[in-house]
Amino acid sequence: MNKTARFLSLAAVAAFASFGAQADEADASQFAAKFETNRTRAEVMAEAATVAQTSGAIPSGSRALVYSSSADRSAVSAQAADAVRAGKISSGEVGSL
Repeated sequence: MNKTARFLSLAAVAAFASFGAQADEADASQFAAKFETNRTRAEVMAEAATVAQTSGAIPSGSRALVYSSSADRSAVSAQAADAVRAGKISSGEVGSL
């Protein structure tokens, strides 16, 4: 009986202690940023419209460069085959470790 009473009392203490850990909302809303501003909605919308006009849809760092090659496809394939045979580049799934 002593072991059972001890087990039940520990379970009750653990259950009681776990309620304190769940005291706040699940989305941690107490940490949400709170802003106070004196700007009107119209001012913010006008600023957003000017930013959209001055910036492009694609970020400047992600634009692909256009490259025109004058090499022949068969010549490049032959050079790659020669490099594989010479051991200068790896082939297949085997890479340099």
